[in-house]
Amino acid sequence: MIGLFAAAISKSKKHSLIRASAHPVIDSTDAVTGLALDPNLSLVKAQCTGCHSPMLILQHRFTRDEWLSKIRWMQRNHKLWDLGETEKPVLDYLAKHYAPNQSAYSRREPLRNVKWYKLEN
Repeated sequence: MIGLFAAAISKSKKHSLIRASAHPVIDSTDAVTGLALDPNLSLVKAQCTGCHSPMLILQHRFTRDEWLSKIRWMQRNHKLWDLGETEKPVLDYLAKHYAPNQSAYSRREPLRNVKWYKLEN
């Protein structure tokens, strides 16, 4: 009986819950961090989230060169270690999933054919 109840609950969920490694994920983001799923995700989590929240990644959009500049800044100012051979895959991940895009920076299209009217007091 409990098994049928659990199956009914899992089927009624809006998003499918998938188990990947030890972390549950919803759609294409890691449910624990909110970061985009990718083969390099565990590497990014290991290198980045030990010092700061994944929200710091999620709230920014930079080009590959800008991400590299941020890494160098953290190395100079916050004693971030040398990423060594992991630097390229970390940058690949960041440039792929957190690069600037038009929708992230643009406003909605201007209104067209609007009939304005005067407000009465």
